[in-house]
Amino acid sequence: MSAKARIAVLVSGGGTNLQAILDASARGEIPDGEVVLVISDRSGAYALERAQKAGIPTMEINKKACGGQVPFEQQLIAALTTNRVDLIVLAGFLSILTENFTTLYTRRIINVHPSLIPSFCGAGFYGLKVHQAALDRGVKVTGATVHFVNEIPDGGEIIAQKAVDIQPGDTPEILQRRVMEQAEWIILPKSVEIISKEIISTMKSE
Repeated sequence: MSAKARIAVLVSGGGTNLQAILDASARGEIPDGEVVLVISDRSGAYALERAQKAGIPTMEINKKACGGQVPFEQQLIAALTTNRVDLIVLAGFLSILTENFTTLYTRRIINVHPSLIPSFCGAGFYGLKVHQAALDRGVKVTGATVHFVNEIPDGGEIIAQKAVDIQPGDTPEILQRRVMEQAEWIILPKSVEIISKEIISTMKSE
């Protein structure tokens, strides 16, 4: 039995949250987990380069190339099974996963969302759209949330949240950066360790 939870990180873009996990791991802040695989649903995602620099195996699994949602999820499951993955981390992963997939990994999939759920979340709220919505609404505080993933977009149980103040003159881009630096990059690695520790504890008791 492995002494660490085996983690797969699913990405679509630049991989800044992946990098936060890798950096935290390098600092010894995720002692109960180890990233063993990074999967991108987009070709050329810079996150894959980050993983390769860290010596982590990578894969590209594209829904269109697979021929639809069902074969896409089947290929994901095959990759996760082959690599004996215990925990799936969605880090800027833009593909929606169906109930057929999420029910196979109950309390084993976590996601980071750039708002304080239940505000500015759900279908259609991703990336800069979240921050634009917060600015349009005129809220004074936003933040980030790490939550378990189920069949409802951003609908799973909350694991951690951190608030971030909105400043005068903020643009969506400026706010996005602040939320990443002051919230996402802090609570995501901490949550990865919390759940990894739970998984290892469960394995030991079985």
